[in-house]
Amino acid sequence: MWTDNQRAEPSAERPDGARRRATIHDVARLAGVSRQTVSRAVNDKGEIDPGTKERVLEAARLLDYRPSRFARGLVQKGAVTAGLVIPDLRNPFFPEVAAGVLEAAEQRGWQVVVWDSRLDEAREREALDVLSHQADAVVGYFKDPDDVLTRHLGGVPLVLLERGPQQTRFAAVGIDAATGVEQGMNHLFRAGHRRIGMLDGVHGPGPRRQAFLEQARRLGLPADESWVVVCPEHSVAGGEAGMERLLAQRPEITAVFGFNDLIAIGAMRGARRSGRSVPDDLAVLGFDGLSLGELVEPALTTLHIDKRQLGRLAVEQVARLRAGEEPLRGADAWVTPELVVRDSA
Repeated sequence: MWTDNQRAEPSAERPDGARRRATIHDVARLAGVSRQTVSRAVNDKGEIDPGTKERVLEAARLLDYRPSRFARGLVQKGAVTAGLVIPDLRNPFFPEVAAGVLEAAEQRGWQVVVWDSRLDEAREREALDVLSHQADAVVGYFKDPDDVLTRHLGGVPLVLLERGPQQTRFAAVGIDAATGVEQGMNHLFRAGHRRIGMLDGVHGPGPRRQAFLEQARRLGLPADESWVVVCPEHSVAGGEAGMERLLAQRPEITAVFGFNDLIAIGAMRGARRSGRSVPDDLAVLGFDGLSLGELVEPALTTLHIDKRQLGRLAVEQVARLRAGEEPLRGADAWVTPELVVRDSA
């Protein structure tokens, strides 16, 4: 039995006093046994004294210790489970990314657990807390910096989606926004546009806004934050509201670049509500390459991303991490958008 002193021992704290996930070392130290003995006890191996096993399991209970599925997978054969965290399943971009993950995982015989974080950072952290105990690796979209993610991971491998490999110490699969935006801006420039605005989808200097402003400067166009409006949400309604604000702020614009296709489609609606014809009075360029862009009138010119390839690359990164190999880096970990010219620009 445990004494009160043993129960009170702060055996799973960080130096700052905050709670962290208990490890096998913590359990071994509290139970007074080796790590191998802890492993045998929690995996229900027979070659262990019943009293010792009971002491180890009680220590594990007190510390809320749950062994990592990834660690077990190193020594046990069985289905690999990957956790996939998607920010908004209502946005048609993300189900296509998920389809790429699911297809590639199925080819390897893996299972995938999908979590919709609903654009909520608290739910992103909750997803990590849950999946760190249920999955062998996690793939997904996360806004938190690396140090915050590390605190919630518990050592489970992580592959970040749409975070450039140079922006994180975790494995990542990014989108080469700079190359894509350069293609789109050059297309608008060749068409004679010199006053181009942007409808952004994120607060702060995200890679798409940064690429837009840098390419505008290279082309000798006006390039400051007054040509950018942040939409209230990543949706058609958000793009419509943003377009009305941008036209009020910069009525002289002749073209607009949307953070994504939904915002761009909303921009076309907002332009029409303001008495502008697309593309005669205002050219509209999107970013994503959703099939929806072919169905609207006029059909949307866009920077097409191979979304399924994004998902497949993420699974390849997981496979490399599980095999103890270096993850893909540089151009091999990027998906480059391709310009698709239709009627809107």
